[in-house]
Amino acid sequence: MITTRVVEDPREIICALCRQLYEHGWVSGTGGGVSLRVDGRVYMAPSGVQKERLRPEDLFVLDEAGEVLEAPADASLRLSACAPLFFHAFRLRGAGAVLHSHSMNAMLATLLFDRELRVTHLEMMKGIEGVGYHDELVVPILENTAHECDLADAMAGALEAYPSTHAVLVRRHGVYVWGRDWAAAKTQAECYDYLFEAAVRMRQLGIDPAARPGTGLEPRRGFTH
Repeated sequence: MITTRVVEDPREIICALCRQLYEHGWVSGTGGGVSLRVDGRVYMAPSGVQKERLRPEDLFVLDEAGEVLEAPADASLRLSACAPLFFHAFRLRGAGAVLHSHSMNAMLATLLFDRELRVTHLEMMKGIEGVGYHDELVVPILENTAHECDLADAMAGALEAYPSTHAVLVRRHGVYVWGRDWAAAKTQAECYDYLFEAAVRMRQLGIDPAARPGTGLEPRRGFTH
């Protein structure tokens, strides 16, 4: 029996991802964004729209140089302000998908750490490509700007300075996460968000998320009387 491989439509994938990210609370209030690169074309959700109501015909299609090949029929829709940052991940990381989240966990994590978030010995680190349980996961934190496009140079600098990272945090804003395809980007975004929340809670409990077990830097277990 011959089976035919079903080719997934990048437009449908982006719409489905936006609905899922909305359910997580990551793209509420028209924030956030998703972009996929497939067969030399870049598919991108527009700015300023209700992401959970996005339709395939609302997306922009660009070439790998950033030129618009197909625009939405609705002329009021604008190309995502995240586009320059998405393209840095495509060009400098070879990414196939980039997600931009306004996750509360990501935003709060940027308030508790200076230039980097560091965690170690947390099981969900294993969901990040190239990272193991005993490693130290480092995520750079950029300073926010009034306009998203103004973050592009800082994003490029962070990708050069942290060649192993798959995410960049933006202070008081959110996070950019990428992967080789949409499934890898989604998986890593979920794992990173878990780790951001864990780091915030650990700090609240007086635990250094970057401290290795057995170093004496963790609080004593159990209750004291």
